[in-house]
Amino acid sequence: MPEMLLDKLLPNLAVHVDAFALCMLSAGWRLSLPANPGVMLRFVLKGSGVLRGPHGEALQLAPYWLAVVPSGAAHSLESGRRVQNERRIEGPPAGAPVYHLVAGQAQKADWVVACGLVTVRYGQSMGLFDHLREIIAVDLSHGPQVKAVFKGILTEQSHPGPGSTAMTAALMSQCLVHLFRRLAKEEGETLPWLTALEDPRLARVIDKMLEFPGDDHTVESLSELASMSRSAFAEKFTVAFGRSPMSLVHHVRMQRAAELLHQSTLSIDEVADRVGFASRSHFSRAFKKHCGSSPAEFRHVADAPTRPRALAAPK
Repeated sequence: MPEMLLDKLLPNLAVHVDAFALCMLSAGWRLSLPANPGVMLRFVLKGSGVLRGPHGEALQLAPYWLAVVPSGAAHSLESGRRVQNERRIEGPPAGAPVYHLVAGQAQKADWVVACGLVTVRYGQSMGLFDHLREIIAVDLSHGPQVKAVFKGILTEQSHPGPGSTAMTAALMSQCLVHLFRRLAKEEGETLPWLTALEDPRLARVIDKMLEFPGDDHTVESLSELASMSRSAFAEKFTVAFGRSPMSLVHHVRMQRAAELLHQSTLSIDEVADRVGFASRSHFSRAFKKHCGSSPAEFRHVADAPTRPRALAAPK
């Protein structure tokens, strides 16, 4: 990822992290974690161990490493050279806002890993980790700033006080910026569609979709904007983003509609118009199919206080 792309990316990112759990493992223990509908972050605060992916792949993690686990990926944390004991987590644990998951004895934890649920959107609508298929693991130990952030997370979780959950989430968000900086310096691309934004033709199209989701977009109009033939554009776009141009237009519209319903006082008719629907009934049907609830139901529950939870991947 060229650093010029990073300069374009970071100002347009909307990051939300929920501090979720603190995993503490004694040597010789495995903590098996279920598949989660949201993307998970794993921050190594103390000790080292193995993060084992859904296909048995083993990633050795040490202090100041950050791992991004795709949605739907069951995995485990393993401490010590020989695993002799296992604790299996079958579902979301109940307890305080930040759960403590202990495998072995908390007082003798050799490996401590903080966990967070994350959503990262580019231009408020495109999920940065959408379609992520492999676990990303990055060593962030080279910068003193990063070490200070990780130590801050450990302090907040070891000695929680008023506002610790919010502070931990903010610190985790800082770590994501350091992750993107590190990826910008490495060869190869691990995030699915960032390489596509290096192509100015596709970048123009994405910017248009995000800035004006309510415009009368068609494959023809978007291919003209990209200065490509219709067939070549549709093929290149689908390969780059994992969905057709009009599928992404629809997704962006639904995400923007959800944002407007949650954050504005616009009527449902006005929201429908803003995202390109001439008919409220057509908009309501499309929104319910995409988000699982009608616009009115979504607006009613959007502001209800909830504990940190998994965020389902967009449909």
